[in-house]
Amino acid sequence: MKLKRSQVEYVSHQLVKNLIKEKLFQAEDVARATAAVQDAFTGDLMVEDRLNEEVRQLLEKYSDEISRGSVQYHDMFKLVKAKLVKERKLIL
Repeated sequence: MKLKRSQVEYVSHQLVKNLIKEKLFQAEDVARATAAVQDAFTGDLMVEDRLNEEVRQLLEKYSDEISRGSVQYHDMFKLVKAKLVKERKLIL
């Protein structure tokens, strides 16, 4: 799932604001706390982007077989991605 930068900023701000309101979190600098949450969200969202790029690079090695139709690119992409997710114990 892709989120726009503005959506990540909004969710981060709301999360920090609500945690402070519920007295579950204290922050002297709300902007700094919000930025830290934004960085965490952004880093997590980029994991899947990097994984997709890695799968694309791996599948380039098999472009001949894919172009001949012996293997469907989309199906192979899903299989390779699922295998890497399982091996690396990623949560997407």
